[in-house]
Parts: sequence; structure tokens; C-alpha cells
Amino acid sequence: MIAARVRLTFPTELIRRPVIAEVVQRFKVTPNIRRADVTDEVGWIVCELDGEEPAVDAAIAWLEQIGVDVDRLDHPLES
Repeated sequence: MIAARVRLTFPTELIRRPVIAEVVQRFKVTPNIRRADVTDEVGWIVCELDGEEPAVDAAIAWLEQIGVDVDRLDHPLES
């Protein structure tokens, strides 16, 4: 298991989409939201994504693919 700390920045067209719920369902990762700010125009979340390393990597790749800007805040933490 690893925990990847990331900052996710959502463009306007994804603000109302339940992206975090989709990540949980698709990749079986657990998000731990540490900070967030969401408006009608833009939103960002700082969270830890916990799970098996391949699932966390796939979740991050999918987020980038749909248009979320993903910034890794540190290296994965072993747990």
C-alpha cells in the first residue's frame, strides 16, 4: 500500500462531475481530502490517495487523461 499526496486542479467543465467518487469506484483507492477550494469556475483539492501502487498510478493517469491537473506534492509513502 502507498499514499500519494497530490494537488488536483479541476477545470470549469469538470467542477460538477463527481470525479472523486469515480476514482474510488474505478480504481479502489481511498482519498483523504486535506484541503479544498471549489467555486463555479475552478476547484482544487489537496488529498492523499491510498491504495495499491498500480491502482494509485492508474488513478492519477486517468485524472490527467480527463483533464485534471495533477501535481505530486511528495513521493509515495509506504504504509
